[in-house]
Amino acid sequence: MLKLSNKSATALRAAQRQLAAGMATATPRIGDTKVPMSLLEKDAFINYQRIEDNLAIIRERLQRPLTLSEKIVYGHLDDPHGQHIVRGTSYLKLRPDRVACQDATAQMALLQFMSAGMDTAAVPTTVHCDHLIEAQVGGTKDLQRAININKEVYDFLATATAKYGLGFWKPGSGIIHQIILENYAFPGGLMIGTDSHTPNAGGLGMVACGVGGADAVDVMADIPWELKCPKVIGVKLTGKIGGWTTPKDVILKVAGILTVKGGTGAIVEYFGPGVESLSCTGMATICNMGAEIGATTSLFPYNPRMADYLKATKRGDIAAYANRFQHNLQADKGAEYDQNLSELEPHLNGPFTPDLATPISKVAEEAKKNDWPEDVRVGLIGSCTNSSYEDMTRSASIVKQAKAHGLDFKSKFTVTPGSEQVRATIARDGQIGDFEGAGGIVLANACGPCIGQWDRQDVKKGEKNTIVTSYNRNFTGRNDANPATHAFVASPDITTALAFAGKLSFNPLTDSLIGADGKPFKFEAPSGYELPPRGYDPGENTFQPPPEDRASVNVAVDPKSDRLQLLQPFQVWTGAPTDLPILIKAKGKCTTDHISAGGPWLKYRGHLENISQNCLIGAINIENNEANKVKNQVTGEYGGVPQTAAYYRDRGIKWVVIGDHNYGEGSSREHAALEPRFLGGLAIITRSFARIHETNLKKQGMLALTFVDPADYDKVQPNDKVDIVGLDTFAPGKNLTLVAKHEDGTKDEIPLAHTFNEGQIEWFKAGSALNLMAAKAKAKAASA
Repeated sequence: MLKLSNKSATALRAAQRQLAAGMATATPRIGDTKVPMSLLEKDAFINYQRIEDNLAIIRERLQRPLTLSEKIVYGHLDDPHGQHIVRGTSYLKLRPDRVACQDATAQMALLQFMSAGMDTAAVPTTVHCDHLIEAQVGGTKDLQRAININKEVYDFLATATAKYGLGFWKPGSGIIHQIILENYAFPGGLMIGTDSHTPNAGGLGMVACGVGGADAVDVMADIPWELKCPKVIGVKLTGKIGGWTTPKDVILKVAGILTVKGGTGAIVEYFGPGVESLSCTGMATICNMGAEIGATTSLFPYNPRMADYLKATKRGDIAAYANRFQHNLQADKGAEYDQNLSELEPHLNGPFTPDLATPISKVAEEAKKNDWPEDVRVGLIGSCTNSSYEDMTRSASIVKQAKAHGLDFKSKFTVTPGSEQVRATIARDGQIGDFEGAGGIVLANACGPCIGQWDRQDVKKGEKNTIVTSYNRNFTGRNDANPATHAFVASPDITTALAFAGKLSFNPLTDSLIGADGKPFKFEAPSGYELPPRGYDPGENTFQPPPEDRASVNVAVDPKSDRLQLLQPFQVWTGAPTDLPILIKAKGKCTTDHISAGGPWLKYRGHLENISQNCLIGAINIENNEANKVKNQVTGEYGGVPQTAAYYRDRGIKWVVIGDHNYGEGSSREHAALEPRFLGGLAIITRSFARIHETNLKKQGMLALTFVDPADYDKVQPNDKVDIVGLDTFAPGKNLTLVAKHEDGTKDEIPLAHTFNEGQIEWFKAGSALNLMAAKAKAKAASA
């Protein structure tokens, strides 16, 4: 037996004591604590350690202070050592914490996921049924009607989520973004969602980005998500919210400053002393509508109001964990921004665009000058943007004041609770009774009129009228399919007050109404509760977790269905054709609503062939200033856009679209990219693109190209035949050339820019990103 000398033993014991003492005083790692991401996912944990480790590498590399958004984004890098990082230039490869899909977009996302040959989602993923419920007569009846009409789709989503290990929120649960805020958002997280208002989760300090379904499929399939390294816009809030001024007015003002494309390619980061006056749900409202300025996302630093909300939604352990991680949940000192919004009053934005911002004191003057209809026909509050308990209690306080003076709503008035939890809580606490007692109608816990799911009967199509909403978008015809409806976006407070006045020119800050007793009265500034004093009532349990035994679940798609259709791979690139016809030269604003309309078309979101019949039917043809009327360059006859596109496709003729500025702004719906690809398009060529739509086009194997000189848009004529030169040497940073051959025999050679990187060029050559993914999966399986 080996023995130690007394001297050696003494030395060893001293060394052991020193080691033990060192271990006892060592700083514990943040990752040593395991905190679940949600109460519904006990085996998925918040990964603050990854952020901590990544940022240690990034700080060493960049040697500068970091903004909050940089901390979260770079903290989720797949390769922090090798990742090239230049704002506005680099393509980052990121590892999001989770994925969320709403029912209209989830159908195509799941169909694509099934086509990729995967058997389970790599990250926590949820599907939320909120888009397919049409507002008609009221919540309960509308919900049951939707369940009956959409049974096939809901059954598909329920079985597909069960099969692939996803959480499923049944119809009636509420709007996806409210459910995410209540259950899944957490400070410092990174999430992608197949809805453009996913940034709502920024109200809990999360970088949450809207994407197309193909991006969601990548993350679900354990492939890094690709995002162009965002620039950072800092908005310093120095004033204090109070009185009639609400968080909604902050973003309405910002939209007026930055316009619908001013945030493109950037994350908007709010900071400053004014943040302290905002509730968590108020911060979510501001982040939600950041989609209206084209921002990649928006977010706020972690603060006590977020902790209060986490505790109120039974996530106190997450609040405690975030408290320990605060150093990485706020910007570094020296990361400077300068945007002062201390002078602020309530705003109305619109009509027809969410960035036409008018202070409430100027609305009467602007209405008269622009011939906006004076009578407010309908006031609508709720939506994913403004349906919190705070929003509802503030609006109810206005209702109580009006009722105290004997008044009911003069306009029609609807209320959309954001979630079953909010609905149940305001039912218990009396706010629903207040709204209904004044003549209001409570709709289902769903998107409803905000996305065009509104069976509106009080006006005829083409009848000029005004509505005021607390929603987020007001594009032409979006809410009710009536292009003559002047839709204005405001806070729930202003919307409610205007519904009692019935007049767009009414300013509740200064003007009086006449009570039932014939005496004038003024509204006092509304008041409400940030959080319910008695806590939230969860209401009905509408969540379906994935089953333990997923192998026995069958996902059936009826081949005769007109709602669901399995996908077929798109054709690979076989070389650049010449003499391409221009399907349409779109004039002015062309949003995803114009490219792939919602409303009654939502029911076909799982059937690519059927929904393609709405492709670009809302775009205005510059040749004749008409919608859905284009010239077939083969026959010379005029017809609908999708019919003309299909004519070309069926004869092997590729075609292009010419677009204006910020083409594809609005919703994240990838159908606006899938449809032109399905109908045989090769390229969309514009002055500029909205971020999500440009990415969606690339994912589906379409060329997304821009004029180097935006003025060259004017050189291309609707009846030109065009060539795209340079695709045989297609490479990052290398311009292509558009040869526009005019009817008079002349031609213009026009340089075209693109933002394709090498990986995205491979998508194009393979026919789509999904084609490439499936090919790699097949090759891997063959070699195994």
